[in-house]
Amino acid sequence: MRKTLLALATLLAIGTVLPSYAEAATLVPPGNRNAEQPNVPGASARRTKGSNSTYERKYQKVYELLSSDKQLISKIKSTASRYGIDPIHMIGAIVGEHTYNVDAYDRLQSYYVKAASYAGNSFRFGYKDETIAQFLTHPQFAKCQSKSDSYSLWNCREDVWEASFRGKTVDGVSYPDNRFSAVFFQPFYAGQTFGLGQINPLTALMLSDTVARTSGYEKLDENDASAVYTAIMDPDHSLAYMAAAIRKSIDDYKSIADMDISKNPGLTSTLYNLGGSQQRAAALAQKNRQSGGTVWPEENYYGWLVNEKLPELQKLL
Repeated sequence: MRKTLLALATLLAIGTVLPSYAEAATLVPPGNRNAEQPNVPGASARRTKGSNSTYERKYQKVYELLSSDKQLISKIKSTASRYGIDPIHMIGAIVGEHTYNVDAYDRLQSYYVKAASYAGNSFRFGYKDETIAQFLTHPQFAKCQSKSDSYSLWNCREDVWEASFRGKTVDGVSYPDNRFSAVFFQPFYAGQTFGLGQINPLTALMLSDTVARTSGYEKLDENDASAVYTAIMDPDHSLAYMAAAIRKSIDDYKSIADMDISKNPGLTSTLYNLGGSQQRAAALAQKNRQSGGTVWPEENYYGWLVNEKLPELQKLL
């Protein structure tokens, strides 16, 4: 008994010195911080007008797809459980993408058919005559080789692109002033994302280790562009990458900004739309340090819709 009391006293003493790692992050309140929807980018408006549609019509179409496809909802729930997130986050991302970026197909099978068509294509990731494999041999990328996981590796490579290549002429090659993903990972046309989750190929490569570890899917290789596109077009694989991206944004905000966004689907949808959760979490943490108070993360137009429609979207589950 005496030893037990002594051990307990020791633990209590340690607890007064060391920080409590079990201490919960600040829970971000549900709902929108903006009373009115933030402006929708012009590109989204042009896409919607060009397809002779409206946002409301596109929203209703994707909502009907989800409500009528019990198999898809079941897959969303099981995938979300595997990644430890509420399935409403995945519903929000799908609804946001298909309301503002693309039209939903009429049925899940259409995504499989589309995936098969890309699997048969022969194409590569690169810029002009330079393949991604050739590009990564530049000595500037040497520091990235020590990165042990795909997310850190591709983030490092993206940083190198921004610092050393974007908008610059290197070894006689003039590189565009554009994002790494747009220059090297979009062999068809700029701005493209594909599949149920509208995932960018570079994002898929970043999340490859997480998805391989959690879902058991084969790791992606940047030198096999067809396999990358097949993975992000196949609904089963696409759901895994979607869940991994959402999980990463929740973890980043918790570990970097000490904010728990897991109860606010509008925020996770915003980050799914914008990307860069690490950088955005760091910027928010800096704002909070400078303000001395609490600056809440805010939803964009895409996330605002998700929170606004949340009661309706919850019915899908």
